Amino acid sequence: MAVNRAAHDPDVARRWVRLCVAVGSVVAVMAILIGAGVGGPRGDHLLTAWTLLFAAGAAAVACAWRSRRFTGRARWGWSMLGLGMAVWGYGQFSWLTTFLPNGTPVALLGTPHLSVLAMAALVPAGLLILPSSSQPLVNRVRSVLDGLLIATSLFLVAWVFLLDPRIEAGATTGLAFYVKAFLPITEVVIATMIVYMLPQQRRHHGCGSDLAFVGAGMLAFAISDAGYVFLDLIGDPRTGSTLLDMGWVAGFALVLMGAARPFTGRIAPIEVPQRVLTGVVLVPYLAMLTALAASVMYHMQNGHSHPFVTYSRSFLILLIVGRQLLTQLENRALTRNLENRVADRTAELYAREQHFHALVQQSSDVVTVVTPEADVIYQSDSVQRVFGYAPRTLTNRRLTQLLEPESALRLAQALRQVAGRPHATTVLELTVPHRDGRARQAEMTITNLLDDPHVSGLVLNTRDISERMELQEQLVHEAYHDSLTQLANRALFRDRTAAALERSGDAVTVLHLDLDGFKRVNDSLGHLAGDQLLVQVADRIRNCVRGDDMLARFGADEFGVLIDTGADEQSAELVARRILDDLDAPVAVGDRQIHVRASIGLAAAHLLEEHDGTVPAERAEQLMRNADLAMHASKASGGGLFSSYRSQMREGLVERLELENDLRGALERSELKLHYQPTIDLDTNEVIGFEALVRWPHPVRGMINPLDFIPIAEATGLIVPLGNWVLREACRQAVEWSDAAGGRPLKMSVNVSVRQFDQPDYAESVAAVLAETGMPAALLCLEMTESVLMSDTEANLETLVQLKALGLTLAIDDFGTGYSSLAYLRRFPVDTLKIDRSFVERLGVIADDTALTDTIVRLGKSLGMATVAEGIEEFGQLAALRQMGCGFAQGYYFSRPVPATEAGRLFLEGADITQTA
Repeated sequence: MAVNRAAHDPDVARRWVRLCVAVGSVVAVMAILIGAGVGGPRGDHLLTAWTLLFAAGAAAVACAWRSRRFTGRARWGWSMLGLGMAVWGYGQFSWLTTFLPNGTPVALLGTPHLSVLAMAALVPAGLLILPSSSQPLVNRVRSVLDGLLIATSLFLVAWVFLLDPRIEAGATTGLAFYVKAFLPITEVVIATMIVYMLPQQRRHHGCGSDLAFVGAGMLAFAISDAGYVFLDLIGDPRTGSTLLDMGWVAGFALVLMGAARPFTGRIAPIEVPQRVLTGVVLVPYLAMLTALAASVMYHMQNGHSHPFVTYSRSFLILLIVGRQLLTQLENRALTRNLENRVADRTAELYAREQHFHALVQQSSDVVTVVTPEADVIYQSDSVQRVFGYAPRTLTNRRLTQLLEPESALRLAQALRQVAGRPHATTVLELTVPHRDGRARQAEMTITNLLDDPHVSGLVLNTRDISERMELQEQLVHEAYHDSLTQLANRALFRDRTAAALERSGDAVTVLHLDLDGFKRVNDSLGHLAGDQLLVQVADRIRNCVRGDDMLARFGADEFGVLIDTGADEQSAELVARRILDDLDAPVAVGDRQIHVRASIGLAAAHLLEEHDGTVPAERAEQLMRNADLAMHASKASGGGLFSSYRSQMREGLVERLELENDLRGALERSELKLHYQPTIDLDTNEVIGFEALVRWPHPVRGMINPLDFIPIAEATGLIVPLGNWVLREACRQAVEWSDAAGGRPLKMSVNVSVRQFDQPDYAESVAAVLAETGMPAALLCLEMTESVLMSDTEANLETLVQLKALGLTLAIDDFGTGYSSLAYLRRFPVDTLKIDRSFVERLGVIADDTALTDTIVRLGKSLGMATVAEGIEEFGQLAALRQMGCGFAQGYYFSRPVPATEAGRLFLEGADITQTA
């Protein structure tokens, strides 16, 4: 059945309410006009006739409109209801026009008698066609019989008390009279059918208001038609009948409102009270008993029975017989349905029983029912699959006799604990022996069902959790051990260190070992070779430590050793020496012999700072940090040795951390400054540019050496924002000086670190700075060390190409001190070589150094690169470089790095280099 979804809209319901108000208002106005007799007899008759025709048409249209919203039987049912309303209204209109003063009816398609018969057939047929899953055909036929019972009984009562006296007095009883008498009977039957349909509709569907309006309309018709029958008996059929016509109008109005009522969809069913259903069933019998009582009274008053009374009683008897036959058929159908339901329910219960039995027997849980003394009452078959025992071998045996003593005692205690509390539950883990002798870990849930008559025991649900326990142990092992070397990891080492400190106090020493140059092995031979090296190193260290010592891998190439020194304070140093001596021998990795060294830091517990309330875990963490500091001290000393922790190491670390925090704050507060060292063209003796050098005037420490804070910036990543700030400030300053000099070009050099080159968008950030400051790209020179060319060459080459595409120049700073080869120089788009000050400072002193510097200058010329000499402090160095053909120079001989104001003066006025003449 299709339903218009728009009917769920609250606006539709509001429109229906407005329609009901409008229809009610029209009916009320018509009743007032007709009752007041405003138009006179002819006007009242004419108004009533056309109002009735309009109301019938509107009801028919509403039924047809409602049928369009359904499909199948519902559409045909409402269509026939609409057709019945149309022909009934047309017949009434034709009958009313016979009483106009002209005396000629306007019926064109038939007599009013045919319309009555058509309505009597169409409306009940429409109701019978309407679909209802809750009301079978037998019930519908019974509703028709009940309607006939009620209508016939009422008509018989009316005959006895109203009709017969009037007929005896000479009242007219022609065909028209019997047609009129047939109408209320038909309408009562229809109303009865609807009344029988409504409880079922409300109970099963939660709806039915549309049919309720139609039933109310039928009752309105019945009242008006019964009134006309009475008027026929007393004389003039139109005397006082005008208001009776409004009953017909009201009936059509009710049908209209019912058909127009929006379909609200399926809602929660309404439970109809049983007394209402019982009352509906008893109404036909009460009506029939009333009719029989009236017929008896008629016979007693007249001494004989009228044929109409006799026929009516016979008809009532036939209706009762038919109703009883339908009841028998319905009872047989209900009996068969009940038998089928009982059979289905029995089959369902049996299937559930078998399903439950299969679940219990095939479950991974072993179900056991025991007495409080642990005697087995019931044992599921799954025990044989899980623990290997046949169920019959356990029944009537004491379960505690199968368990080891400890598990048996725990089970007996749990049974006693649960037995005293109905429906109490407890869970415990036991060791249960398998029939083959293996010990299995089991989880047992005990539930007290002693009070349940179906069980009368303690129910034990037991499951084998051995695999889960093994997996749990494996996960714990993996969580606390290194997957490569199977050594303990840092977390387990820390826990063991805390336990050792709590157990042995200060007689504990931690060794922190780090391999020297391990990264080169990974980079050159690959990570597989590195892993093989770590495994062999771990084996060597394991052979060097004592049996009570604990060895762990902290990660990468770092290892730790926990030593309980006891009274021998030198034992930790002996272990460290053995490890270093053993690592002197090369390690075989595949077909290669690799020489590896290690740096070791030792930290003794007696050097820990004492703090009240410090827990062992915190002391363990501090001891491991001290060993790490000592290891870094060994590595700073050249590696291949061990160092013991001293308090000064921690102070240095604290100072470094404080300096790092101060550097972050200096960047945020813009406390850093730029100094500029001029670059001199040795051919013209002019200042052609500057190198921007960052300086940090600390508000407390004073001017901090760049060698102290630049490595910190590199290590922490602060070099990236620092470098971006230097680039932006240097370019801004260069543009400002150039504008002040009337557009004279100025070359600005800025140092770039490896960490900056690691940024994937570094070229884009440089281009953004050039656009922001207006710095010509050709006047910007980025200086990098040779390490940039040697690390991640493909990515750095791509970045250099992108920078070169911007139009700026690239220079290699401190050239000659790194590892770059001629192949790298030819491959990378470098424009300038800056000769390191270590070559310049000995010019004219050592002949080989002079030759090497000259070679660098010649190399630059052969590759088309400019050369810049750094660190010139004497005239002899300058003269030698000029003789070699070096193009540019920097150094204290010309000027130290100076603040921006002084550097601007040097650019505008020129540097004092008269000594060069």
